[in-house]
Amino acid sequence: MKKTIISSLLVLICYCGNSQVTIVKDSRIDDLVKAQSQIIPPATTQEITGYRLQLAFDSNKSFIDESRAKFVSMFPKVDTYVEFIAPHFFLKVGDFRTQLEAEKVKTATAAQFPTGFVVKEKINLPRIDQ
Repeated sequence: MKKTIISSLLVLICYCGNSQVTIVKDSRIDDLVKAQSQIIPPATTQEITGYRLQLAFDSNKSFIDESRAKFVSMFPKVDTYVEFIAPHFFLKVGDFRTQLEAEKVKTATAAQFPTGFVVKEKINLPRIDQ
């Protein structure tokens, strides 16, 4: 029984070889496929294990922005990073190779950021100013 059904289907497929299939799709699908197929370049900065100083965290982004502006006015050459892990924003600063470097900045900012603390994490290679 199964052999006759399969052979009948093969015969039908052979006789219908000249048929055409029309695909109807939304034009936005092509846009999605194009966006997904774009090549994402690898990260260009190398990371090492080091230290950053976490100065503030809050669910209010404007508070983090104000804190960042205050820190940048004190240390314009130290990089700042704002990270969002729901529901809070975290302000971290610096790419310090040693904990001692991070502690020096923590001491210098203790009056403005009393809750700051040093965090060990992956950092970008510190920039070299010439």
